[in-house]
Amino acid sequence: MTILYNFSTDYILREQYRDPWNEVRIGKLLEDLDALAGTISVKHCSDDDSTTRPLYLVTASVDRMVLKKPISVDVDLHISGAVTWVGRSSIEIQLDITQPATGESAVTESVALTATFIFVARDYKTGKAAPVNRLSPETEREKFLYEAAEARNALRKSKIINDKKGIENGDMNRFQVLLAEGRIFCDMPALADRDSILLRDTRLENSLICQPQQRNIHGRIFGGFLMHRAFELAFSTAYAFAGMMPSFLEVDHVDFLRPVDVGDFLRFKSCVLYTENENSDQPLIHLEVVAHVTRPEMRSSEVSNRFYFTFTVRPEAKASNNGHRIRKVVPATEEEARRIIERMDADSLQSFS
Repeated sequence: MTILYNFSTDYILREQYRDPWNEVRIGKLLEDLDALAGTISVKHCSDDDSTTRPLYLVTASVDRMVLKKPISVDVDLHISGAVTWVGRSSIEIQLDITQPATGESAVTESVALTATFIFVARDYKTGKAAPVNRLSPETEREKFLYEAAEARNALRKSKIINDKKGIENGDMNRFQVLLAEGRIFCDMPALADRDSILLRDTRLENSLICQPQQRNIHGRIFGGFLMHRAFELAFSTAYAFAGMMPSFLEVDHVDFLRPVDVGDFLRFKSCVLYTENENSDQPLIHLEVVAHVTRPEMRSSEVSNRFYFTFTVRPEAKASNNGHRIRKVVPATEEEARRIIERMDADSLQSFS
């Protein structure tokens, strides 16, 4: 399934997607990617029997989304997607955004962004996992994508097992080193490293009431809308932290832990988890955004989503801030240290997958 965006000829469409740097608004594309992935999953699960009860399909996670090159808002682009793997009740969908370089023909267009979405099927009546149609790869490319997806699924399962073991079976040294740096900030702030900052001092937050216009076909809040709002907060957090205009690189992972309903009071909380300065030309800023469904009447707050993003800084911004260094982030609590190490390990695992 493919969608064409006629940016070169449609002025109204172009202006809806334009950001201040004449590139495409990534947040809006996240919405579109989730919508297309949802459409593909519904199409895969549909049949010709009108008496069959339709399945309730929800976004379970976004495995990874990588920006391979800047996306221009003045050049036509395509978003294409297909089912690459299915489990008993889960569906993996791979999406590609392709766009020719400025001045090139559409024939030579290259992939600008890749994304992998995981959807799960639920029975409308019971809410339990429901089986989905099988997938039979036929071409060599389809077989290659299926095998790659099978390997990713095995990796996801092993990661869940490893996460349960966590810091108990090792990494205590890393854990203690991180905490030791944070304690200097808390106990002896005058002696703390000026190139470091406490995690809690990188936080930003915003909130909203979920409106009916943001619901999907099942009446829940559209996952793409949540990703859009999380991205905007992550971008702002990276901007305030770096002191320079950030540039998006990846959505490392998104977890959809519980549904969000119309009328819910939703709070987004962001922070910088850690940074990497090994490559001075492209320092990396790793952020976490957590969405909470808050119910003041019930005095309760539950986590609905976790989003992980990676940004760098724009080359032109870095050139104009010569000598400015991205600071190291350190934890003040054991819980913060655990989150940092878990994310470092997850990102390291992804780089080898």
